[in-house]
Amino acid sequence: MHAPTKWARISMYLSTQRWIMLGAVLCMGIVAGSEVMIPILMRPLLDQGFGGVKTGLLSALPNGLSGLTDIHLQLLWVVPIALVSLAVVRGAAQFFSSYLLNLASNNILLTLREQMFSRMLHASAAFFQKKSASALINTLVFEVNQILQILSSVLISLVRDSLTVIGMLGFMIYLNWHLTLIVAIVLPPIGWLMSFISKRLRRLGRAHQEMTNHLSYVVEEVSGGYKVVKIHGAQAYEQQRFNARARALRGYAMRMAVSGGLNQPITQLLATIALAIIIAMAMLTTPTSVGSFAAFITAMLLIVSPLKRLADINQPLQRGLIAAEMIVHLLDEPDEAQALPGKGAISLSRAQGALSFQQICFTYANNTDKPILDHINLTIKPGQVIALVGPSGGGKTTLVNLVPRFLVAQQGQILLDQIPIEDISLSDLRKQIAFVSQDVVLFNDTIAANVAYGVANPEEIDRTRVQTAIDAAYLREMVAALPNGLDTVIGDNGSQLSGGQRQRLAIARAIYKDAPILILDEATSALDSESERQVQKALIPLMQGRTTLVIAHRLSTIERADQIVVLDQGRIVQQGTHTQLLEEGGLYTNLHRLQVQSHAQDLTENKTIPRA
Repeated sequence: MHAPTKWARISMYLSTQRWIMLGAVLCMGIVAGSEVMIPILMRPLLDQGFGGVKTGLLSALPNGLSGLTDIHLQLLWVVPIALVSLAVVRGAAQFFSSYLLNLASNNILLTLREQMFSRMLHASAAFFQKKSASALINTLVFEVNQILQILSSVLISLVRDSLTVIGMLGFMIYLNWHLTLIVAIVLPPIGWLMSFISKRLRRLGRAHQEMTNHLSYVVEEVSGGYKVVKIHGAQAYEQQRFNARARALRGYAMRMAVSGGLNQPITQLLATIALAIIIAMAMLTTPTSVGSFAAFITAMLLIVSPLKRLADINQPLQRGLIAAEMIVHLLDEPDEAQALPGKGAISLSRAQGALSFQQICFTYANNTDKPILDHINLTIKPGQVIALVGPSGGGKTTLVNLVPRFLVAQQGQILLDQIPIEDISLSDLRKQIAFVSQDVVLFNDTIAANVAYGVANPEEIDRTRVQTAIDAAYLREMVAALPNGLDTVIGDNGSQLSGGQRQRLAIARAIYKDAPILILDEATSALDSESERQVQKALIPLMQGRTTLVIAHRLSTIERADQIVVLDQGRIVQQGTHTQLLEEGGLYTNLHRLQVQSHAQDLTENKTIPRA
């Protein structure tokens, strides 16, 4: 996508604030006009004030016309009053231009953030696999704010500074076009220097932004994996990794400081050289009045700052292009429902729960040589409990992720109640599914909000249903002991709860949803024996009357399943009940034997552990 297109996309949002922006532009025009008026007012004051009247033309008038001198002096007293009035008008115009620009910018910022977050929420699962959390946070929080600041500064330069430069140049030409020509000759080198420094700052700014992302990613990794860091004593390693990136970031920041710091003194030096040339030329050429010369010098000095900002406009524009690219990329992320194949036109209020996998083949894009699922055929009746077992990498998790369409098979078809799932509305399809995994995700909110997650308005939460779900998950005593009961905030990802409590809270969430299909992905594998017993007890009411897909490494937890499906290297190698598979022998029998032996060995080792 070309750069103008990015700016055009972002600039479209300006049109929604056209009247506010028009008011800001008018105020900036007033500011520019007031700046031009300053040297204009100084000229008569210096030429005919401060005693100039006595030695001027009016002093030679006859005595009968001496009253004109008094009138003229009174008129000159209007100049300081006009300067004060001009300052008041200029200050008010500056305030309202800044206020209106900020109002428009923040309105656009709100719209952009809402649309970007909505686009992120509706992005595909593949999108979240490609993007890190720190990159998304950077785009949503920082980059979008930066681009609005850039647009504001660019608009101010284009409007206020352009008008100021035009007005000042016009007044300078009126006063003395010869001296103005000298200024026109000296200014291009200043502009070239500013452009050179701006290009260097742009290169450094891009590298600085990249290093900032790297530094943020280190912080994200350490904060998310603090337990691993601590248990492995990796503080020194992480500190070294952080320090290396922080020092690199400091290096780029100092280079930017040097380049930016040289900008102003060199510009001032060139401006001083231009001023010296002008003074020399003024002394060599036709004498001019004190007021005209002072007004010319004032105008020349006042024109330097807006010219500098206009010359620097390329720097924020280039920096903004980087931010605009990230923003537009997120805004253009396709909606998941539109990106997935299939019409998705069929509405489904509540499914019976019959599932049929027909010739399912799946291969990850980065590993096309090895199919993860290879011609899977499986029929599940409503209310059946189907356990998926087998060695790691056999395709169990991939298979269940196909049901809510987190992944899409390259070949084959999945039917829900005899309807291809790609023909069912994506939102309706996912309403039929509850999901509980070993990686429990809870939110920094109340227990009630976590159980009834998905209810948009907290006032619409059915607290009776929440309490029923809490009771079914055997959490009544835990909730009763909390200071605010169901309204207790549980911290970041349920940090105030134990592992078993977090898992049972996730089960309570699934009970509240009351979906006809339940997916349990290693729901108890990370728990101790007591917590596992409690969670298994809570799962019994959850699984009743629901089609359940269970992924389990602990075979003892799925012995009562209606069917056990053994997957190995993407294929179904065995299928039947626990008793049937043990009698049949094969992979399931080997897995079961290994677990029994491992459990017996653990018990023996526990008995022989020396006691303190």
